[in-house]
Amino acid sequence: MKNRVLIIVGPTAVGKTGVSLYLAKQLENSEIISADSRQIYKYMNIGTAKPTQEELTIIPHHFIDIKYPDEYYSAGKFGREARRVIDNLLNEEKTPIVVGGSGLYIRALVDGFFEKQIFDQQVKARLKEEMNKNGLPALYQRLQQVDPISAERFHPNDGHRIVRALEVYELTREPLSAFQSQQSRKADFEPVFVGLTRDRKYLYQMIENRVDFMLEKGLVQEVTQLQKMGYHSQLNSMQTVGYREVFEYLDQKIDFNEMVRLIKQRTRNYAKRQLTWFRKDRRIKWFDVDQYLDLDELGNEILDL
Repeated sequence: MKNRVLIIVGPTAVGKTGVSLYLAKQLENSEIISADSRQIYKYMNIGTAKPTQEELTIIPHHFIDIKYPDEYYSAGKFGREARRVIDNLLNEEKTPIVVGGSGLYIRALVDGFFEKQIFDQQVKARLKEEMNKNGLPALYQRLQQVDPISAERFHPNDGHRIVRALEVYELTREPLSAFQSQQSRKADFEPVFVGLTRDRKYLYQMIENRVDFMLEKGLVQEVTQLQKMGYHSQLNSMQTVGYREVFEYLDQKIDFNEMVRLIKQRTRNYAKRQLTWFRKDRRIKWFDVDQYLDLDELGNEILDL
């Protein structure tokens, strides 16, 4: 029992934050490890649905607001640093609860990385767009800087392999050649996976309600302030659904109604991708949120697990 770590996963807007806070209050000396690749950034609060300041005060959280929006962070770095935090908490006889929807972050934490497991369609699409816009030589030159061994192996015109190597580097901050020459190491703790899901129709309604709430709370103003601070739309952090569309609106590329439509559509698509990713992991015990009367009933069943 001392070596077990509860890991709560699921799609965006399914209710992971509420469940994790409930469980943390029920368990003694609990602290939450956020496995969210966007909540790590300062100033990006509304669009990432961060816990409130009150919630952060009640239960200690890790990996929230640890980077500025123009700083680079990766799943590989998270995996190594989160393992150290969890080890320290377990040694202090505290109970870590990992919660998040970033599948790559969860995989890096629990299983480490095999090169074939490292992929992100959005990153790959962005790199291909850069290749089409700026030309393959620009990407190859970047690869020579970050992963000279792979660059030496690849032909300068091999766009597929160059994009792939840069995708791995962007996600892990380590060269592809390093993964091909080493083996992955699993975490020392025993993960107990809990997945939250609900009927697709209700989940999509929750997503639409959340987007409306974010806009009412001031998402456009948040992005406007980020822009004034010098953070631009091409940053990796700003490729987040919600921020990217608001930037397009502020740049007068789309109108307000189209911005709202795109945020809702792309968030639904993201939730679908999350579910597809997590459904492949047979270790996850799934809980249908709609089958429980309230948070107490759901939380207590998870505690029994």
